[in-house]
This record gives sequence, C-alpha cells and structure tokens, in this order.
Amino acid sequence: MAPVRSTGAIVAAVSVSMALLSLFLYKSKLSSKKTKLTLPSKKNHTNGLVGAIGNTPLIRINSLSDATGCEILGKCEFLNPGGSVKDRVAVKIIEEALESGDLAPGGVVTEGSAGSTAISLATVAPAYGCKCHVVIPDDAAIEKSQILEALGATVERVRPVSITHRDHFVNIARRRATEANELAMKHRKDEQINGQALEQTNGFQCDGEKQSVVSSYTGGYFADQFENMANFRAHYEGTGPEIWEQTGGNVDAFVAAAGTGGTLAGVSRFLQEKKSNVKCFLIDPPGSGLYNKVTRGVMYTREEAEGRRLKNPFDTITEGIGINRITKNFMMAKLDGAFRGTDKEAVEMSRFLMKNDGLFLGSSSAMNCIGAVRAAQALGPGHTIVTILCDSGMRHLSKFFSAEYLSQYGLTPSASGLEFLGVG
Repeated sequence: MAPVRSTGAIVAAVSVSMALLSLFLYKSKLSSKKTKLTLPSKKNHTNGLVGAIGNTPLIRINSLSDATGCEILGKCEFLNPGGSVKDRVAVKIIEEALESGDLAPGGVVTEGSAGSTAISLATVAPAYGCKCHVVIPDDAAIEKSQILEALGATVERVRPVSITHRDHFVNIARRRATEANELAMKHRKDEQINGQALEQTNGFQCDGEKQSVVSSYTGGYFADQFENMANFRAHYEGTGPEIWEQTGGNVDAFVAAAGTGGTLAGVSRFLQEKKSNVKCFLIDPPGSGLYNKVTRGVMYTREEAEGRRLKNPFDTITEGIGINRITKNFMMAKLDGAFRGTDKEAVEMSRFLMKNDGLFLGSSSAMNCIGAVRAAQALGPGHTIVTILCDSGMRHLSKFFSAEYLSQYGLTPSASGLEFLGVG
C-alpha cells in the first residue's frame, strides 16, 4: 500500500504544480492585456475650452421619429461648454477679429443679445484674454443676466425698443465698443504727451474724468452677431459639415428657426451644396416677419403694412428667435419653404420631449422640434430630418418653465401627446 500512497502523493503534487503554473501564466497574460489597454495610442485631449466646442452628438429623437415615421435627428448643441449653439459663433467672431486686428488682445467684446450669444461670448472671451460687455433686453429671463454676471461680464439691462431706435440693445452695444475705442485712443495720446500711462484703479482713470460704461485702454470690438458673416461661416464650416458626416450624407431635410439667421443659413447652404435635393425649411415664432418673407416675398402682410401690426411684434414667449428684418446672415440661407409655430405649441412640445425622451430643452429648441414635425408631415414617412437643439431649459426657468408665468398668458400645457400638432 505504501507505493500506492507514494504514487498518489506524486500525482497530487504534479497536479498542484500544473495548476499553479496555469494560474501564473493566466495572470501574466491578463496583466499584459491590462497594460496594453492603459497605454494611450494617441493624444485624446482637447486644447482648452475652445477645443471642446463643436462636434456635438446627433441623436435620434425617438418619440417624434416613432410618431411621424421619419428619422428626426437633433444636434445636441446644448452640450457645448457655454451651453448653446452660440459657442461656435463666439469662437469664430473673436478669432477672426483678433486675426484681422479689429480686436486687440485684452480688449473688450461688446454685444447686444437676448442671452445665448452673450453667454457664449462671456464664456469664450477669457480664453482669448479678452473681456465682455453685454447689453440685454430687460424682458429676457433674469437667469441669463445672472449667468453673465457670474461669468465676469459687465451687463446692461435695457427696455426693449425697435431696432431703429438709438437705444435698442444692439445699438447701445455698438456705441459701447466705439466708446472703448475712443478711450483707448485718448489714452494712447496721453501716453505720447506725458510719456507714461495715467494712473488707473481697476481699469478706471483717477483724474476725475467722467468714464464710459465700458472702460478699456485696449479698445473694444462690437461682435455684431446679426450682420457679422463670421456667424454664417461658423455653421457653414462647422455645423453643416458635422451633420453631413454624422448622417453619412443620408439627410433629406433640415429645419430651424432664425434670429440672426446664421445657423439656418450656414447649414442650409452647406447641405444643399453637398446634395441639391435636401429640403431646408424655416420655422418662425409669433411676431416674426420671416415666414411672410420666405413664403410671400414680403416682410409684412397687407394688413400689417396698413398699420394694424401689434405695437410689440415680439409678443412671444420664445427667446432668441424671430425678427422683422433681413440680416446679412439670413440672406445666405437657401430655403424651400417655411412653417409657423405658436407659443402654446412650443410649451407643449417642450413638456412632451421632457416626458417621453428626457430632453429638457429651451424655447427655441422646442420650436425647432415643431418645425421638424411639420417637415415630416409635409414630406411623408421615410425621410431623415435634422434640426438643432440650441440650448437646454436651464436658462428658461423663470418664464418658459414657470407655471405661474405661463398661466398669466393662457399657455398652461395640457396635451397628453402630440395632438396639438395633429399627430396621433
């Protein structure tokens, strides 16, 4: 029996040794694999804040796609660092101004904006060593001003008036840039005369001279988002090509609202140059004259031209879209038609998307989605339609997402589905 026990012990010892060897080889192989996984094959980080702007996801909006039989895709511009599609414009405007010399390093960028462009400029300007001064209408959601101030921008809130009025927020912003340039020029002359800079405290002269609201010894630059063609180029060179690549060229229609017109113009022109049968549409909010211009060739209807137009044509809850003039940017758009949306539809759409898709979107994004559904209804099932999800609802809490505010205007949402658009 002893030899048997000895043989069994040998077999057991060999088995244990083989098991340990196998375990060692397995761990060695696993460790080697892990090491390879942790070694980056190439640089995969961006160059600061600016490098994170653009290349936003294009997502299928499931609820709208399933309801219409079309593939309705939304470009998630609310994921940009500054929270909106306007980040692209801010970068392009500042970079071109610096390259041309119109904006000096350390200068102040001024803009008249209802919110998103201003926030994007205030976000981006420090990355270029510049400051930001914003003039904003006082009927814009208060949280937009709060965000701007938190970002370090100087904010002027003014009453809304016609663009032809010298105190329209855009015209005031233009004057602020001029004042900054005049101050910079005076400072340079004083330096030449005195041989040294005047004493300053926090950027203000200490000689008792009355100061401009914008105080900058390096000058100012008016961003002029409505007429500055850098706006158009930001989307023609960026947003449009991204959509084309993300869809693999399989896009049948594009729809968006317009404020400055830059997004609609840049994307529509690029897509139609790539594929001539892509249909591009405008979706226009209440109070705006662009729908009439696209569909009838005139900005006003006969009744409106006869003086029956509302005193305040922008009597709408949506912000940042709709206008009663043709901008240089909008003139570049290539459009096949236009749709009209209402405030109630925008409110209902925002709640529908939040409930069914988890998308918490602002008023212009909601209006764009109304346009996407209208395009789907016009084209029929089986088409791929792209729109822009401009910003999130975080900037619209005091108005667009305020139950109390909405009830004052009879805009309390009540729909259970998409029946407000005749779907379902």
